[in-house]
Amino acid sequence: MRFVYHLPLSPYCRKVRLVLAEKRLPFELRVEKVWERHDDYLDLNPAGTVPTLLEDNGLAVPDSGVICEYLDEAYPDISLMGQTLGERVEIRRLTAWFDGKFADEVTRNLNGEKYLKRMAGRGQPDAGALRAGYANLRGHLEYIGWLAETRKWLAGSTISLADFAAAAHLSVLDFTGDVDWKISPSAREWYARMKSRPSFRPLLADRVPGMIPPEHYADLDF
Repeated sequence: MRFVYHLPLSPYCRKVRLVLAEKRLPFELRVEKVWERHDDYLDLNPAGTVPTLLEDNGLAVPDSGVICEYLDEAYPDISLMGQTLGERVEIRRLTAWFDGKFADEVTRNLNGEKYLKRMAGRGQPDAGALRAGYANLRGHLEYIGWLAETRKWLAGSTISLADFAAAAHLSVLDFTGDVDWKISPSAREWYARMKSRPSFRPLLADRVPGMIPPEHYADLDF
C-alpha cells in the first residue's frame, strides 16, 4: 500500500494528497508529528519534514516538490505539468510562488502561528506575525484574482500543479477562518471550482482536535 506521512493542516501535505487523488492513485495517510523526531521516520526522510511518500515497493520520496515531480514522471497518464515548455515554466513559477513567497509571507505567519505552534506546544501565536500575515494575504488574494480573471486556470488553459499548490495553502487558511473572500470575488470563484473537484472532498472532511472550521469551509457554494 502507498502511504503519505503528513500533518492535516500542512499545505505541502495537502498539495500531495490533491495530486494523488487527481491522478486516481490510492493511498493511506499516516500522521507524523515531526517535532518528536522519530528515528524510523528519519530513516525515510533525514530532513524530518512532511510530507513523505512511501510507495508499495519501498521507495521513499520526501518533500512535496520532489513528490509531485516524481508522480508526474511515474504516472504520466494524467499530467499536471502542462504540455509545452512555456506552460511547464509558468506552472513551476506559480507553484514556487505559493510554496515559497506565499508560504513565507502568509502561511507561516497564520497557519504556523495558530496551528503548528499549538501542535508542537511552543506557546501562543505572535501578534506581530499574525498582523503581517493578514496584511500580506490581501495582496496575494488580489494577485490570485487577477490570474483567475485573465486565464481559465491559474497557470493557463488546463488545471495543473499550480492550482493545487495555491488551493492547498488557501485551504488551511480557510479552515481557520483567515480568508476574507470579499477581497477578491474572482479568487473566490476559482477556489469554489477547486473545492468542487472530487479530489478535494477528503480535505473538506478533515477535522483537527480542538479546532472547528467555519461553516463555509466544506460548503461548495460558499
